[in-house]
Amino acid sequence: LAATHVDSLEGILEFLKSIGISENVMIAESAASGATFDGFDNYKYFDLQNKYPVKLVDLDQEKYELIHVFDEKDFRPHPVRTSSLILDPDTYVISAAKFKTHDRVLATLSLKNIVFGAPIKDPGFSWDKNRKAGTKNDKPIGHGSGLRAINYNTFSMAKLLHPDLSVIEGFEGMEGNGPNWGTPVDHRVCVAGTDWLASDRVAIELMGIDFANVGYLNYCADAGMGEVDLAKIEIIGEQIKDHIKSYKLNDNIEKQLIWKQPLG
Repeated sequence: LAATHVDSLEGILEFLKSIGISENVMIAESAASGATFDGFDNYKYFDLQNKYPVKLVDLDQEKYELIHVFDEKDFRPHPVRTSSLILDPDTYVISAAKFKTHDRVLATLSLKNIVFGAPIKDPGFSWDKNRKAGTKNDKPIGHGSGLRAINYNTFSMAKLLHPDLSVIEGFEGMEGNGPNWGTPVDHRVCVAGTDWLASDRVAIELMGIDFANVGYLNYCADAGMGEVDLAKIEIIGEQIKDHIKSYKLNDNIEKQLIWKQPLG
């Protein structure tokens, strides 16, 4: 449930093929833990190369640049090694995301999929006993040691790291203790759009989540990064109201809402 389904990627590749785009298409990722290519193999992504001229890329083995985020412990900037490929303004980024609840920011959709896919880790890093000595993972740095910081840092990094096209697949979503330990939701929906904030806003509505509780997306809305007014978002296809399913949120939902409270 946590990973993008290979059929979703094939659908995107078929769309690109239909509009004549076949060169320089990549499926790129820095897996949260373990070797990225192992994940590609587990989820059958390599099979796509038999049908499409697509390259699979492990961002952990590519060039990176430093961006900075803040940490709640010391309120100082901390560097994060971040994929040069994703940061490159000439890269057209498609976020192939999932409908998932989350244990820190309520829901993870097209923006967060990119913001925390772009920071890299050392090859050989793992959270388990197979971890190579001395290896580091920069993704947790973006979490900023707290629930306020992860919401702010996600917003802050969105200025540099956001999709040009969002494809959020909810054929089978995840509710409850996501993003890893949730349970399936038979939802059978998909949201696609070139305004990533509008796309995430529609997905939040389809999940039956109160948008006012999703910190990082509210910060992005306040900064004018996209449209969040459902009355102003052009919906092509099915009506939102006909496909809303109320996703069970993570057990720690009350704790997550600390971002709404002032410091002190």
